[in-house]
Amino acid sequence: MANDAPTLAYKVLTADQMAALEADGMFAGAPVDLADGYVHLSTADQLTETVDKHFIGQDDLHVAAVDLEALGEAVKWEESRGGQLFPHLYTALPLDAVVAYGPLERGDDGKVRLPVAG
Repeated sequence: MANDAPTLAYKVLTADQMAALEADGMFAGAPVDLADGYVHLSTADQLTETVDKHFIGQDDLHVAAVDLEALGEAVKWEESRGGQLFPHLYTALPLDAVVAYGPLERGDDGKVRLPVAG
């Protein structure tokens, strides 16, 4: 991936998954991640579409902002939905790579709001 690649990506987690990440300091992945062999992440521009496609009708979701640079070579940019490149994490997600997280909220425009660090 080019040097202009985003340095942050986002993971949508259920409340139980978020609690496990906080308690264990590590998140191995949701069922779809475990089945595919990597943790699915989205860029800021991809996040709302990801939520609308894969989490429709689910409540009590959380969004974690992930520092891709801290994960180094474990992140691979791969083609997925509509030919877009998505960041895929080929290891468990460590809590120390999460720079911000919070409940999933939407702005007036319907887009998912990005979590901001305190």
